[in-house]
Amino acid sequence: MKHSKKEAFPSQLGISLVTGGAGFIGSHVVDKLIENGTKVKVLDNLSAGSLLNLSDHKNNKNFHFVKKDLNDSESLKETLKDVKTVFHIAADPEVKTGFENPQISYKENIENTFYLLEQIRKSDVETILFTSSSTVYGEPDTIPTPESYGPLIPISPYGASKLACEALISSYCHTYGLKGQIFRLANVIGSRSNHGVIWDFLNKLRVDNKKLEVLGNGKQSKSYLHVNDCVDCFFFCLTINKRQLEIFNVGNEDRVDVISIAKLVCKTMNLKDVDLVTTGGVDNGRGWIGDVKKMHLDISKLKKLGWRPKLSSVESVKIASQEIFNEQLVKIIGN
Repeated sequence: MKHSKKEAFPSQLGISLVTGGAGFIGSHVVDKLIENGTKVKVLDNLSAGSLLNLSDHKNNKNFHFVKKDLNDSESLKETLKDVKTVFHIAADPEVKTGFENPQISYKENIENTFYLLEQIRKSDVETILFTSSSTVYGEPDTIPTPESYGPLIPISPYGASKLACEALISSYCHTYGLKGQIFRLANVIGSRSNHGVIWDFLNKLRVDNKKLEVLGNGKQSKSYLHVNDCVDCFFFCLTINKRQLEIFNVGNEDRVDVISIAKLVCKTMNLKDVDLVTTGGVDNGRGWIGDVKKMHLDISKLKKLGWRPKLSSVESVKIASQEIFNEQLVKIIGN
C-alpha cells in the first residue's frame, strides 16, 4: 500500500463553510475539520445529503448546521459571516441525470456556484476549494490526462456544468483577489455514498442474487479513489496554496473496468456463479449517453508536491464495497 509523504493539515483555516456538507464527500470533509478543532458551518438543503452523516457532531460547539439553499441570498450572506475558507461541494451528484434533465446540472451546479461567489466577494472569505470532475476533459486523446490538456470538450451536461463552474471560480479569484483550488476528481467511492456503480450493483444483487445487469459493454475502464484519500488531498493542498488559482487532478495511478468491479462486489456479498449480463449500452459500449468509457487522470503534479493516494483503484473498490454493503445492511435491519 502506498502512503503520502506526510499527513498534512493547514494550521490557519479560520472558520470554514462546507456547502453540501451533509452529503457523501462533504460530510467526510466536516469530520476532518472537526477532528482538527476547526469551527465548521454546514450549508445543505438535504436534497441529496442526510443529517445522519453528521450525527457525531450535533452536540459539538464547533459545529453549526444551516438547512438552506445556496440561492437564498440573505441566509447565505449571514452564514458566510466570519468564514475564511469555503469548501464548495454542493452539486448535483449524478452524471447520468443530465441527459434527461440537463436543467438540474445547470441550476444545481452553475447557478448555485454563481450565487455563492457573489456573496463570497462581498464577504471576508479568503479561499475557496471546489470539487470539479474528470468529466470536464470529455474523452481526451492523452491518457493519463494532465491538468494542462486541452481543449476541454465535455460530453455530458454534468461535465459541461463543472467546467462552467471552474471558469466562474477562476474569474472571481482573479477579479476579486480570492484564492482558489479546483480539484478534478476521479470516481470517488466509500462510506456514505448513495449513488454510483458499487451502490447500484449492491442494490441490484439484493433484488436478484443470481443475475447482475451491467450497463454498457463492461469494458469501461476508470480510476477510483477512496473518499479518505480524496479528503486528505484537499487538506494537503491547502498547506501548499501559493498561487491565485490552482487546478489539481485527484485520482489514482491505476484503473479498473466495470466487469472487474461487478466481480469484486459479488465477492463482497459472498455470491458465487452470478450471471453478469452486459446491456451492450449505447454509442459503442457506453453505459449511458455521456458516459466516458476510459478515464485516467495524470496525478504527476500532486506527486511532485509530495501527495499520492494510499489505496489503489482496486483496493479502493474492495474497501468501498464492504463499507457500502455494511451501511445498506444496517439500514435494512433498522427498517
